[in-house]
Amino acid sequence: MIRFEDVSVTYEGVAEPTVRGVDFEVPEGELVLLVGPSGVGKSTVLGAVSGLVPHFTGGTLRGRVTVAGRDTRTHQPRELADVVGTVGQDPLAHFVTDTVEEELAYGMESLGLAPEVMRRRVEETLDLLGLADLRDRPIATLSGGQRQRVAIGSVLTPHPRVLVLDEPTSALDPAAAEEVLAVLQRLVHDLGTTVLLAEHRLERVIQYADRVVLLPAPGAAPRHGDPAEVMAVSPVYPPVVGLGRLAGWSPLPLTVRDARRRAAALRDRLATPRPPHDEEPPATSPTPEPPTTPTSPAPEPTPSTPISPAPEPAPPASPAPPAFPSLRRLFRRGSAPLAAASAPPRVAEVRGLGVRRGPVTALRHVDLSVARGETVALMGRNGAGKSTLLGSLVGLVEPTAGSVRVGGAVPHRTPPRELVRRVGLVPQEPRDLLYADTVAAECAAADRDAGAEPGTCRALVSGLLPGITDGTHPRDLSEGQRLALALAVVLAARPPLLLLDEPTRGLDYAAKARLVAVLRGLAAEGHAIVLATHDVELAAELAHRVVLLADGEVIADGPTAEIVVSSPSFAPQVTKILAPQRWLTVAEVREALA
Repeated sequence: MIRFEDVSVTYEGVAEPTVRGVDFEVPEGELVLLVGPSGVGKSTVLGAVSGLVPHFTGGTLRGRVTVAGRDTRTHQPRELADVVGTVGQDPLAHFVTDTVEEELAYGMESLGLAPEVMRRRVEETLDLLGLADLRDRPIATLSGGQRQRVAIGSVLTPHPRVLVLDEPTSALDPAAAEEVLAVLQRLVHDLGTTVLLAEHRLERVIQYADRVVLLPAPGAAPRHGDPAEVMAVSPVYPPVVGLGRLAGWSPLPLTVRDARRRAAALRDRLATPRPPHDEEPPATSPTPEPPTTPTSPAPEPTPSTPISPAPEPAPPASPAPPAFPSLRRLFRRGSAPLAAASAPPRVAEVRGLGVRRGPVTALRHVDLSVARGETVALMGRNGAGKSTLLGSLVGLVEPTAGSVRVGGAVPHRTPPRELVRRVGLVPQEPRDLLYADTVAAECAAADRDAGAEPGTCRALVSGLLPGITDGTHPRDLSEGQRLALALAVVLAARPPLLLLDEPTRGLDYAAKARLVAVLRGLAAEGHAIVLATHDVELAAELAHRVVLLADGEVIADGPTAEIVVSSPSFAPQVTKILAPQRWLTVAEVREALA
């Protein structure tokens, strides 16, 4: 169905090909997963299937790509639209109408389908993706995850023979991601649809793949084959594979179920040393407020991480990447270390917060306090109110009830130049913060706006994005690279409170490890961090507390280990594999076995 024949793509102004020697075939009715580190050309490979590369992006494509017998070099994207459905990394760039139902129907209207066929398919898709309650909602009012489901639905309604998906679950909560992947699997098995998708959260998708294509490095020839065989040599792999490598299992397990069947001996080895979450914290640890909900067990008297009982809040996981020490030094000036003898001061205080957006109640009766040096993960299904809560903390959303204070100030009434030194937000769409033509210009502007020393932002970029040159245009970066640049822009002001909305979208595991190292360093220096995320592995590795939201209300607030271990939806893979023992990460298990 899809055939790549010795394909290479070189973009204008770039000396070396972005991808080179791509040669593989995707048979009809298979789901093939495209994996590799950030920036290796996965989106370029996907774009070549739909004809967007090179007809829309420019550049030179050598070799040949055929889809259902059509050569993409001689067929424009519009001439492939009846065969190929494409969802890119940015759902907003995909939409052309105002409401959910109109967007689902638009692609079929373009193909001239009969009205009765369109109506039936719209209803089917609304039910398949859990969008029935949103059918009349303006797309502008949807959460990031809801928009992603609408974007996927809009390409499903025309019933294309080939689906090309670039990180289709990146903004979805765990349950919604499973629903979308189950729909894709049903299309593959029941209708013979061919699916080629790229995804960084391999823990979600690897078990669904018939084959895996690995792009190991920029310009390197791909490897492809059985998922377990490719994962054995891949530089990117999910926690279940990392645990299998650590334990020496062969073949490597790809699912929690397979790993649990082999984990008895590993559990026995880990039974003697108790998981660090079961140890008593030191008496000098700061004391947080109790959980806001009776559904949580009574917390241990400390907000320090459940991964380690040490006074410093950063949990000991894998060694920090080489860039971390220099990044940490950037934040030492003027920041006193955390005092362990008394409770740290609160950086943010939310009391009885309510927010309405038109007819929608986005938040109700929300109480939240964040202490200096604390990392809090906001979790919950799409549309639960996580982004709205972050918007309230940074002054973008005015409360309709209750109060919000950050550093003693009311965010929505504080001038932006003053507020930027109190709180910074990295949004779901990093392009909202990026307006200059080069990375160097973005960093220079960030330093000026923040009153920081020249070079502060650029040093952060170098740590987060090794190899990115000053002259690179932000639009030429991958989604994950743009997010890292936006993070550096915000961090230039060194705000005491840092807010991140889905910070691991588009990041591979190595980039995520660098991000974790930076955020741990900031927390150790006293910065408070609140992140809204569907990445349960990130929350397990980084967060001291997890706050669960549902329908705009806080339903649980407590130490990470207590919240995620008891949740079938938000538990990380290692927790599920080694239950009832309370381990959260592969790094934690490795340390215990050392």
